Amino acid sequence: MTRLFALLALWLPPAALLPAAEAPKPHRGPNVVLILADDLGWADTTLSGHTRFYQTPNLERLAKRGMSFTRAYSASPLCSPTRSAILTGLSPARTGITTPNCHLPPVVLEATTGKSASPDQKSIQPTPPTRLKTEYRTLAESLKEAGYATGHFGKWHLGPEPYSPLQQGFEVDVPHHPGPGPAGSFVAPWKFANFKERVPGEHIEDRMATEAVAWMEQNKGRAFYLNYWMFSVHAPFDAKQALIDKHRARVNPADPQRSPTYAAMIESMDDAVGTLLDAIDRLQIADRTVILFTSDNGGNMYNEVDGTTPTSNAPLRGGKATMFEGGTRVPCVIAWPGITAAGSRSEAIIQSEDYYPTLFDGLGLKAAPGQRFDGVSFLPALRGEEMDRGAVFQYFPHNPGVPDWLPPAVSVHRGDWKLIRIFHGGENGEHRYLLFNLRDDLGEKHNLAAQQPELAAELDSLITRFLADTNAVVPVPNPAFDPAQYRPELEGKQKPKTKPQPGPRAKDDGDPALQGWKARVCTATVKAGIVTIRNLTGSSFLGFAAGRHSGPSTVKVRIRAGGGVSHLDWLPGGVQDRAHSVSFTLPGGDWQELKIAVPASGPLGIVRIYLPKQAQPVEIDWIEITSQTGKTTRTEF
Repeated sequence: MTRLFALLALWLPPAALLPAAEAPKPHRGPNVVLILADDLGWADTTLSGHTRFYQTPNLERLAKRGMSFTRAYSASPLCSPTRSAILTGLSPARTGITTPNCHLPPVVLEATTGKSASPDQKSIQPTPPTRLKTEYRTLAESLKEAGYATGHFGKWHLGPEPYSPLQQGFEVDVPHHPGPGPAGSFVAPWKFANFKERVPGEHIEDRMATEAVAWMEQNKGRAFYLNYWMFSVHAPFDAKQALIDKHRARVNPADPQRSPTYAAMIESMDDAVGTLLDAIDRLQIADRTVILFTSDNGGNMYNEVDGTTPTSNAPLRGGKATMFEGGTRVPCVIAWPGITAAGSRSEAIIQSEDYYPTLFDGLGLKAAPGQRFDGVSFLPALRGEEMDRGAVFQYFPHNPGVPDWLPPAVSVHRGDWKLIRIFHGGENGEHRYLLFNLRDDLGEKHNLAAQQPELAAELDSLITRFLADTNAVVPVPNPAFDPAQYRPELEGKQKPKTKPQPGPRAKDDGDPALQGWKARVCTATVKAGIVTIRNLTGSSFLGFAAGRHSGPSTVKVRIRAGGGVSHLDWLPGGVQDRAHSVSFTLPGGDWQELKIAVPASGPLGIVRIYLPKQAQPVEIDWIEITSQTGKTTRTEF
């Protein structure tokens, strides 16, 4: 047994190490290295020319070898949908994966029409799957069948076993972690189930790059597909202290990009890219290795770190979880020996669904019988030729309540024009539209839908065909909509972090039936061991003093509710303006066990579980908080 195989035995379950019944015929085409950053915004790298604070010399080094795309788009403003699109070449509208809920316990494989929404919502959001079905033919499966070695390193977030990388075409999966981010922290000690640090304070991106290099060395004699999906620069927001101190000395308070922690996270991300480039050069395989770098969605504009947001996507509007350019326009660099000109740039419109068919086109491989793609090959653009890729679409039928959020929507880009359809957001259940000319209005400030009705209608017809072609499960009008409760002025405004105004609550704070939990901006009653919560608004939550808990924690709730996206806040020391937040999605339906990872780095303080707005009551059986200190608080009502 080789040393690498012995190491793999420590990382992977036994099924991952079983030899194939028949070794595939080696492929003589180039290697593929696909690097996917997490939450890295278009303006977060020096490639865009819009940052003076963040430093990405290794991405610049990669760009000098190949082509940078100025109009690359993610399939979605959130991560799991984009990841599924890259692997399948299919739109999230077709797979139904439209939220990053693939770490949640319930196994849901098909999107379904939503059942209800609160009276202030004009549409009902669909309920998305929680796993990427293994029936889809992935890029890894296709390349493995063509004789490639296939390895996945880093974040997955498309489902745990039996929907992990090991069931989706990858021979190796490190660290075999299904969660939405690094387990607990970027800097060790980590909390991965079967993957431990080698030295105290080890950074997960340093380790992932080292493991990826070892795997490339093992497979340098054959074609390989390295899927390096970074944990960086997603929450939790922590980094090497020396790098934080370095960038703190460089902060310009007038610059909207001024988080030294985030700058340190970007530097570690860029260092990992450099580690891969160094290895490719050292192994003398650069002339036969395709390297693709991009991000899964736009930069995070709603969390808080160092007293500010993690980043600014200016001059773009919005960010992660929004349908504006800041949510879906992402950095992209592709170095393809013999195809891309060194140091070239392209304004061609491309998106996540295009990578699979483009790689197949360039590698001379064919799709399987009956296989289809929603993306297209942009190989002509890589060669520097003129190319009209046609329209691209982003489908996001949710409203997560971040800055610049929109109600459930779908967008189309064609040339300089972008149209956003807000499902049933107009009068009498009609759709509402936002039309922008991105050439003249990159910040999407001027809605031209009223001035250009014919163009808006033409672009909307493309959306209609797209939704029909993908068999998308779409939002439907909300029969419970009450115009008296509709608050259009709150559209695009982040959910308030200030203390909510007093509203209906449980009988009194000392009600022993609630066992220390407090209901705010709602009513809560306990009967037969079940808490029933009514009168839900956008600010309704259950709060609990969790001062005995500290560090990375998990909150589990057995709940019955309608579907929706919401968030959990924790307030270290009970200080509201230092609140931290993590989002979660309720699939809806019957009783569910909801599991929320809380990436805290210190005391939790006060925990607040915000509940999605809905007309029907929410029922809760029990709530359990478990932290790394080993403490568990379980409330059985």
